[in-house]
Amino acid sequence: MKHLFVLIILVIFSNTMDSQNMRPLTEQEKRVILEKGTEAPFTGKFYKHEEKGTYICRQCGNPLYNSTSKFDAGCGWPSFDEEIPGAVTRKRDADGMRTEIVCSKCGGHLGHVFIGEKFTAKNTRHCVNSISMEFIPQKKESAIFAGGCFWGVEHLLRQLPGVISVESGYTGGLISNPTYEEVCSGTSGHAEAVEVIYDASRISYEKLTKYFFEIHDPTQVNRQGPDIGTQYRSEIFYTTPEQKIIAQALVEKLRAKGFKVATTITKAGKFYPAEKYHQDYYLRKGTQPYCHSYTKRF
Repeated sequence: MKHLFVLIILVIFSNTMDSQNMRPLTEQEKRVILEKGTEAPFTGKFYKHEEKGTYICRQCGNPLYNSTSKFDAGCGWPSFDEEIPGAVTRKRDADGMRTEIVCSKCGGHLGHVFIGEKFTAKNTRHCVNSISMEFIPQKKESAIFAGGCFWGVEHLLRQLPGVISVESGYTGGLISNPTYEEVCSGTSGHAEAVEVIYDASRISYEKLTKYFFEIHDPTQVNRQGPDIGTQYRSEIFYTTPEQKIIAQALVEKLRAKGFKVATTITKAGKFYPAEKYHQDYYLRKGTQPYCHSYTKRF
């Protein structure tokens, strides 16, 4: 009985916490989100919405769709051909024919999903009520990292949700517009680095930097695996004072764990994009990095 009582208390506490995180709804929003109603076609505020960013659940704030998956199906409601992984749950509709979609976090009604209409290559249409969503505009920021051969760093960082683009290049050296040969000679002072453009509304600089520390070995000096030379050093080039503080704090956390971190933290200077044949290297080759892999350190 004692264990049952504790379990009941925990369930009540959990439900209370969940309800506290829910946002208050208008009567019209309740009709759609809670009572599974449908807004009139061509009336929703997001039907013709084309701004870059993330669509979130109106009721609980759970990220649902990226603007990159939105398209115009001409149906009168916002359409998406892909949800953010794990954000949307499919259920058999009460009519026994259609497939309802709800927020995976709070269960709020979103709309319906249709397969096989061939509007896009993904052959999927999430037909969503605008009233079930809110929108967070994309907030572009940049980060610059050096951690060995830029091919591997670029390839792995690109896979993070929230990363918009990653470009290989050179920075931290003495000359302008260096070539690959000049950087490899060790005389230019540049590091092979990547510039990451990311959506700060979806991924934080701290999370991005943590991942950087986990896809290369930050204890190696002027090398990464078989690649040796100052151009392969581990270095973070901060673009704001806040980035500097975050990077320094993460280095201290690693040192507290016993890692002899060699990563230096430097104010960012001019970033020079590398030659075209260095961009998207592993993506074009269809292979995996030879000297970069993920190792959990935090």
